[in-house]
Amino acid sequence: MEQGSQDRHLPASERKLQKARDDGQVTRSQDLSHLAVLGVGALALLAISPLVFETLKRSMVQQLSFDASTVQRTATMVQRLGDASTLGTAVCFGFAAIVTAAAIAASVASGGWVYSLKPLMPDFSRINPLSGVANMFSKKKLVDTAKMLVLTGLLLAVAAGFLHAGMQEMAAMMLQPSPAALAHLTQWITGGVGLMLLVVLLAALVDVPLQGFLFNEQMKMSHQEVKEESKESNGNPELKGKLRQKQREMAQKSSVGAVPKADFVVMNPTHFAVAIRYDDATMRAPRVISKGADLLAMRIRDVAKQHAIPVLQSPMLARALYANAELDQDIPATLYTAVAQVLAYVYRLRAALRGEGAMPTDVPQPEVPPELDPLTKTQKATPV
Repeated sequence: MEQGSQDRHLPASERKLQKARDDGQVTRSQDLSHLAVLGVGALALLAISPLVFETLKRSMVQQLSFDASTVQRTATMVQRLGDASTLGTAVCFGFAAIVTAAAIAASVASGGWVYSLKPLMPDFSRINPLSGVANMFSKKKLVDTAKMLVLTGLLLAVAAGFLHAGMQEMAAMMLQPSPAALAHLTQWITGGVGLMLLVVLLAALVDVPLQGFLFNEQMKMSHQEVKEESKESNGNPELKGKLRQKQREMAQKSSVGAVPKADFVVMNPTHFAVAIRYDDATMRAPRVISKGADLLAMRIRDVAKQHAIPVLQSPMLARALYANAELDQDIPATLYTAVAQVLAYVYRLRAALRGEGAMPTDVPQPEVPPELDPLTKTQKATPV
């Protein structure tokens, strides 16, 4: 029995099917190939036999015609032999090309075109006697053996019935003239070949879907194989998480250069820093252009102070923006009101610095939905 077959009940993935195809393992029906070779070969003989026989007849007449000049020039005998051999070889090659094309077409029809040299490569595991004995008792081999026994029995039964039915008719041909007897014999042989092809056709109609079913059964996967393939295709989830975290950190570090373009920076007061920019002509909503934690937050704060960017202390808003807003993306709609309050304060502050109004006295303390504050979530999750 096939090892592990009792655990393989999941359909094969596209990746495994493609790998098997790259290795040259696809569905093939031998009965369909037999039908193509026998059927096309028989039809080719029926179609070209009159022309071939006539050509060969003329060639033999020409080769067997002798006169005095021919006898005197013995070298022409070799030339005649060469011409006859060339004609016979051409006929054989033509017939072989037709049959070969039919066999290739049948293989492509059953399993598609596969270009792989791997089945031709040396593989010492194929000569392992233990695996060879195990393969002899696999499901596919047992089914193929049973199918061949049934097909052989049907062919023998049809052949025996056909010969028994035509025995008297064949004996009567001895009394007929030679041309009529040959014509009758040709019809009798054609009928026998037709019956044989009909049996092979029925076998092919059963074998094509049967081979597809057996191939799918052979390609089935276990849960462990699916997990391993998923890891190979998508990578280890832990490694992918660390990689994404590293990418975010690198993006945040590179975003420090955008701080001078910000309208303000909000902090908490040492752990998080988020720089916000808003241009009503080009943006639908305020956008995060830089953010960072710990040392990076301190760096954002220092750059903002160097370029006279307002730095406001709003712990809840800083935490919410850091956790829920992405770089170079609009802030969440639930934080529009809170950020708008800070923006209004910044605009009044800038106007006062230009001498266009009074200096604002109260620094806004924007209201942030509790569900957006990571610290609030942590406190609620901690049991009392």
